[in-house]
This record gives sequence, structure tokens and C-alpha cells, in this order.
Amino acid sequence: MRMRVRKFIGAMVMLAFVPIYALVAMALAQARPIQEASSGVQVLCYALLGLIWVFPLMPLIRWMQKPDSQG
Repeated sequence: MRMRVRKFIGAMVMLAFVPIYALVAMALAQARPIQEASSGVQVLCYALLGLIWVFPLMPLIRWMQKPDSQG
């Protein structure tokens, strides 16, 4: 598969994944344990929720950047 096609597919997957993840992260951020926690714990939770989305997408990004085969 050509890199251009992989990037298109990857972009479509990301466009679907990020809004879904954002909704899940917002729901988790509104959970009672986080809302009742201290300010420091809340900041840590919000920072983690803001960064965790990268990890499931890293394999997809690596796949998108793989060079075309010379065959």
C-alpha cells in the first residue's frame, strides 16, 4: 500500500478516534472521585487524560510513516 493511501486511512481513523476519546475523557474527568479529589490530583488527572490519547495512536502513526516498498 502506498504511503499516500496509508496517510489517508490513518487520518480518517484519527478523525474518528479523537472525538470519541475526547468524549470518554470528559466523562472520566466528571467522575465523582476526580471531582472530589484535591486540586493537585485533579491537575494530574487532567494532564494524563490530555496525553493518553497519543499512546493508542502511535502504532497507527508509525504505520502511516512507513516508506513505500520498492517492489
